[in-house]
Amino acid sequence: MRLVNHERNAMDLRTTPVHLGLGSRANPVEGFTWHPEVLQAYSAAVAADGAEGRMVMIFDGDGLGDHGESHPAGDELVVCLSGSLTVTRDVDGVLDRVLLGPGEATINPAGVWHVVDMEGPTSILAITATLGTEHRPRTDPRPTECLGTPSPEETP
Repeated sequence: MRLVNHERNAMDLRTTPVHLGLGSRANPVEGFTWHPEVLQAYSAAVAADGAEGRMVMIFDGDGLGDHGESHPAGDELVVCLSGSLTVTRDVDGVLDRVLLGPGEATINPAGVWHVVDMEGPTSILAITATLGTEHRPRTDPRPTECLGTPSPEETP
């Protein structure tokens, strides 16, 4: 894993996230994986950015999220690029669900546990404050009702 300076070629945000740092820097993260050693190396490489550092990445998937996460250092922006997804947040023990379709976004507040469920093949863009991010196994059931933009079938 290494931060790249001044990348001029096209990047695939699915495999090469970009770190946004202090001084309005944008550095591709080559060799990024979710392996603990790589995550530790990434954290060390961007430590000077503290809570202001952000990771920008695209995720493709289909199905229920298997874990929850919380980003104590800052808010996370989640944008649905294609498909649809439900973001379920645990706000003081109350589940808050937001349905997103293409072009729609939601913000997960700092420190709030959340899980993402993709309804069929879905692509999302996430801009995340990664410092101190925590994960835990999923404990809530599949969402049955959502807030946000209704599907075409639900529109009166």
